[in-house]
Amino acid sequence: MTDFRTEEVLTLPNILSIVRIAVSPVLVVILLNPGRSLSVLATVLFLLVCLTDWLDGYLARRMGVVTVLGKFLDPLADKLLIVTALIMLIPLGRVPAWMVALIVSREIAVTGLRAVAAGSGVVMQASRLGKAKTVSQICAVAPLLLHYPFYGIDFHLVGTLILWIALVITVWSGADYFINFFRGTVRSTADHTVHNQ
Repeated sequence: MTDFRTEEVLTLPNILSIVRIAVSPVLVVILLNPGRSLSVLATVLFLLVCLTDWLDGYLARRMGVVTVLGKFLDPLADKLLIVTALIMLIPLGRVPAWMVALIVSREIAVTGLRAVAAGSGVVMQASRLGKAKTVSQICAVAPLLLHYPFYGIDFHLVGTLILWIALVITVWSGADYFINFFRGTVRSTADHTVHNQ
């Protein structure tokens, strides 16, 4: 069992990831009472917290405090924040439940795949498609949270269009993770067989 020391847990990048996780239930409370002003509040809070996703990665590299816990917390925080927002938007009629179900299923499947890979001693780094997936989801969720028209812009329509793009990238990146994993597994098995011959 890994022994996490206090100084490893309480690094600034990890604290920022924990803040993102803590904001998820706050979003739930805000979205339980939909309205124009609360939608603006939810959007601003969501975007501010999403900025910490870039910031914690930057600080981790800059400060040289990239930790095993941080590698776990960072993607977990992203997934919790985005999935929580999407699920809360379903009863408000802002997103189709089936689209959210596909996105959530992909996240669970890839998380499970990472666990299997980690159990085999393989660390699956975030791919470019995976990063594009996260960015596209954030770009879709923000206008869907805002929802109401402002300055003549139909933010709900904008968010819906981007969500379709995000859905394609989400499914594509998920398939890419599995293809690369099984290709790597087959290659490793083949190398092992040749080595033993």
